[in-house]
Amino acid sequence: MSTSESPPFIVPSALHAEVGQGEDIKSDELSEQDANQIVISSINKDEPVVTRKELWSYYREFCIGPVALIYTSHNQGVGPLGYTQTLFQGLATAAGYDPVAGPGSSCLATTASGQCVVPWGSGTKSVSSVVLIANGISFALMTSLFTTIGSAADYGTFGRWLLLAVTVVCWAAQYACMALTTPNRWVLAMVLYIIGFVSYGATLVFYAALFPRLARNTPHARHLREKYESGEIPPEVYEQEESLEKNKISNISTVHSNVGYIVTLLLNLALLLPMANNPKVDNYVLMLVTTYWVALGIWWCEYFIWAALKTYKHLPYTFVYLFSFFLLADGLNTTGTLVAICQNNKFSFSFLQNTYLGLSQAITSTISTLTFWYIQRYWKISTKKMFVVTNVVTILIPLWGMIGIWTERFGFHNVWEFWAYNIVFGLFQAPYYAFSQTMMAELSPPGFDNMFFGLFGLSNRASSMVGPNVIQAIINKTGNNWQGFPFLFALCTAASVVIWFGVDVTKGRRDAVRWAAEQRRHRH
Repeated sequence: MSTSESPPFIVPSALHAEVGQGEDIKSDELSEQDANQIVISSINKDEPVVTRKELWSYYREFCIGPVALIYTSHNQGVGPLGYTQTLFQGLATAAGYDPVAGPGSSCLATTASGQCVVPWGSGTKSVSSVVLIANGISFALMTSLFTTIGSAADYGTFGRWLLLAVTVVCWAAQYACMALTTPNRWVLAMVLYIIGFVSYGATLVFYAALFPRLARNTPHARHLREKYESGEIPPEVYEQEESLEKNKISNISTVHSNVGYIVTLLLNLALLLPMANNPKVDNYVLMLVTTYWVALGIWWCEYFIWAALKTYKHLPYTFVYLFSFFLLADGLNTTGTLVAICQNNKFSFSFLQNTYLGLSQAITSTISTLTFWYIQRYWKISTKKMFVVTNVVTILIPLWGMIGIWTERFGFHNVWEFWAYNIVFGLFQAPYYAFSQTMMAELSPPGFDNMFFGLFGLSNRASSMVGPNVIQAIINKTGNNWQGFPFLFALCTAASVVIWFGVDVTKGRRDAVRWAAEQRRHRH
């Protein structure tokens, strides 16, 4: 390398506290002169092969842990994202008044205008704006969390203790919802919603970060490695088969997530139906789903992010994906929240109706994830192409909502549309989560999983800082929830186009392996 070139950025050796035992990269032959050279990461014999029992334990955790509560519900299911939002929004609406009729009026009266405001600072804000502000605060807090201690999960056993801590915080916030029984406690409901949302997001990110290391150490992945090293299969075939193995684990774990989602919703019906007239039934349901998580999950016992960001010039496709996915997830997350607001208003904040809708989504999510995986495996379709299919529906959801600006015949104004939304969301957006995770796994440098999945968590669950703040301002000014959909449509479309045409997964994977090799070369 000439002296005029800047030296490659080297991650501090502290980051390798656990990485050193996990990866042994074949790097001696790597050359920056051949950017298209196929480079494959090798696996250190000290990193154990994942047994069938361990793999199914991972699937089981997806079924019974935090992901089962809300992984595919996207603000439509149970726990910190779904029921808590419904309870919060319902209490705020009951505590507010109709700005058309004036203070003292009820937002729930049959003669109400459909608008509802609550005291906010020296003035008022619409309930929809308050819900979106709560989401924006939640995402901002998650951003702070992931950019300060996110990659610290790469240190020895620190990650598991961090996961345990945020899980306990989430449990406490959900149990505290038993106190949310009167409208004047809507502010407390907002606080508990934020705490539950943030702590849940953290559990999801730190648990998902286990996926890449698990996927590359299954017996099949190791067998593929042996065939590649013995020359039985070429590098291109190895890359394709390894990618399919990652997709297999990602899709099966997503199916288990949805199975847990279905089971939880069915359990909820055991309370919602016989206790339909009990004013505290919603609180009891929240306690039930949290107890389900605790009972089955209890047995599973800023500097570093800046360092990762400084690797951008060495991993361009990885960071283009992270940035565009940041915008895409922002648009999708906020779209889900906005549709949930419309849905809650349409069904009068009914836990029972939300449970039925959630079941339709959960069942279709399970079916679609298996179907997408079968199609991908049968025709050997790349991860990116499968992800693109889900992106199209991501764009169409806010586009449909836009129609509601000009007519009430369509555009999330009718009961049948919310049923259709939940079914379509299950059919196409459940695989979205699986394929987006696999995309990140393929673009992450081997051995730096928690660091880059911390950034992925920032781009995914902690992404919605732009959407909620922009949408709440639009709604607060216009008094019309549907005016927020055009911005979300533009956001989702722009992000999807960047992913479709700006991310080369094959080159990105090779860049990631090459960068990891550089780190090990300089460390030794």
